[in-house]
Amino acid sequence: MVKNRKFESRLAQLPPAVFLKIAQIDELKGRWTQGTNLNPQLLGRLKRSVLITSTGASTRIEGARLSDEDVEDLMQGIAMQKFADREKQEVQGYFELLQIIFDAWEHIRFSENTVKHLHQELLKYVKKDQDHRGKYKSTNNKIEMVDEQGRRIGVIFDTTPAYLTPKQMQELVEWTKYALDAKLSHPLIIIGNFLVEFLNIHPFKDGNGRLSRILTNLLLLQAGYLYMPYVSHEKLIEDQKPQYYLALRKSQKTFKKGTGNITPWLEFFLEIILAQSKEAISLMSQERIEDILSNKQIAVWQYIQAVDEATNLQIAAATKIAYATVRQSLAKLLQLKKIESVGMGRSSRYRKI
Repeated sequence: MVKNRKFESRLAQLPPAVFLKIAQIDELKGRWTQGTNLNPQLLGRLKRSVLITSTGASTRIEGARLSDEDVEDLMQGIAMQKFADREKQEVQGYFELLQIIFDAWEHIRFSENTVKHLHQELLKYVKKDQDHRGKYKSTNNKIEMVDEQGRRIGVIFDTTPAYLTPKQMQELVEWTKYALDAKLSHPLIIIGNFLVEFLNIHPFKDGNGRLSRILTNLLLLQAGYLYMPYVSHEKLIEDQKPQYYLALRKSQKTFKKGTGNITPWLEFFLEIILAQSKEAISLMSQERIEDILSNKQIAVWQYIQAVDEATNLQIAAATKIAYATVRQSLAKLLQLKKIESVGMGRSSRYRKI
């Protein structure tokens, strides 16, 4: 058992509004889990798009200048002479690591060694960072905000001293694993606490912000938020970059006084997850039926749209589609909640919803 009085006291101080927000998120999570019937080819296209968008957004949050189009060109092997090698190396590392998270999250064990390994993978192409990737910082660092041109515009706060970093990281990761397994609180609260504390420690010389977003995707997928690969978490943060830094600072500046107050950060974090959840549900409702159905299923669907009600036999006769194929098509449309049935057995009739 791994107790941590400081973290557990934080979790006991949260206002009711936090739990109301979580209830909204989990209602949408349930709708995604139960209702998603998105075409695998469409999901593949969405995942590819999110990999590009998330990579671009996450690196731009840290001051990079590459657009999504630049990222896509880089991933297709198109030479980009106008950008520094470091930016291109960071993009390639983030893209490939996020792809691994999306594809293999079920097989990745969250641990301190995993955090170090992910950091090593994140920076594996960055020649400047080869001496310290996968290793905790050896000198103290500061959190600085950068503008759109990548210029440092001010110190936000001082981080955990280097000599305390190994101890604090061990305590944070071990307690987070314990808290998630023991269900000490809602997973979103435990994950939110991990992220704000991780960024407060800032355990690595470089790459902490990007790694925190990689870990966000991993932990949320493992907690059952399975739409992470289809809506970009990183883009939502980029769009609210000043609020992101402000929320972190509001919470982190309380950490030297007692247990600390993570509510300002949690409110921001949960708003991002809620927006992500809403976009995921929107994907389900906006999917074109042509992307889901075969030509014969579309013909059955179109016929039902044109009449008040119809039986299997009527549909088969009107569309000149085999009776068995009509039955299969109707089952698919019922599953997708595109039609409803009236009556029972052979007398069943079908109509649009």
